[in-house]
Amino acid sequence: MDDVSQVAQLEEALLQQAGSLAREHLKNAEASRARILADSAEKLKSEEAREVLAAKVEAERLVRRKTQAAETRLAAELDRLRWALTEAALAEVKRAFHELVQDDTRYPGVIEAWLAAAAQALPPGDLVVEMRGEDEHRLAPRWPDLAARAAPDRCATLAVHRQPSEGGLRVRLADGRAQVDQTFEARQARLADELARVAMERLFASAPDLGTLVHG
Repeated sequence: MDDVSQVAQLEEALLQQAGSLAREHLKNAEASRARILADSAEKLKSEEAREVLAAKVEAERLVRRKTQAAETRLAAELDRLRWALTEAALAEVKRAFHELVQDDTRYPGVIEAWLAAAAQALPPGDLVVEMRGEDEHRLAPRWPDLAARAAPDRCATLAVHRQPSEGGLRVRLADGRAQVDQTFEARQARLADELARVAMERLFASAPDLGTLVHG
C-alpha cells in the first residue's frame, strides 16, 4: 500500500473516531441538558410552592389582622352603645322616680313598702327612718299610721337627713348597729348591674319595662 492510501485510511479512521466522539459528546450534552431542565423545573416548582405557601401565610395573617381590627372596632362600638343605653336607662329611671316622688298617692305607698322591707331585714330594735326635709314634711301627718302598718310592734321615728337626694329613705337601728339605705341614689347604685343588663337587652330590642326598676 502506497503512502497516499495509508494517509487516506488514517484520515478516514480519524474522521470516524471524531464522529463517534462528537456523537458521544452530543449524547452527553443532551443528557446534561435534560438533567439541567429537570432540576430547573423541580427548583421552579419548589420555589412556586414556597411562594404559594408564603402568599397563603401572608393572606391568613392579613385576614387575622383585619378580623382582629374589626372585632376591636365592634367591641368598642358595643361598649359605646352599652354606655349610651345605660345612661339613657339611668335617665329614664331618674325621670320615673322623680314623677313617683311628686305623686302624693303612689309615693307614700312605695315608702311604706320600702320601710316594711327594711324592718324585716334589720335586727330587732327601735328604728330611725331618715328622709329628705321635704318628704319628712309631706309624710309627717300620716307617719304614725304608715309606720304602724309597715313596722308593727316597732318604734319607727321619722327624722331628716342632710345629704342631697332625689327621695326615698334610710332606715337604721336607733343604736346605729345596722342600716338599710333605700334612697334613690343607693338603689340606683345597687341596680347598676341590672341597668347594664337592660342596656344589653335593648341592643337586641328585648328590654323589660323600666318601671320595674323603680317599684321592684
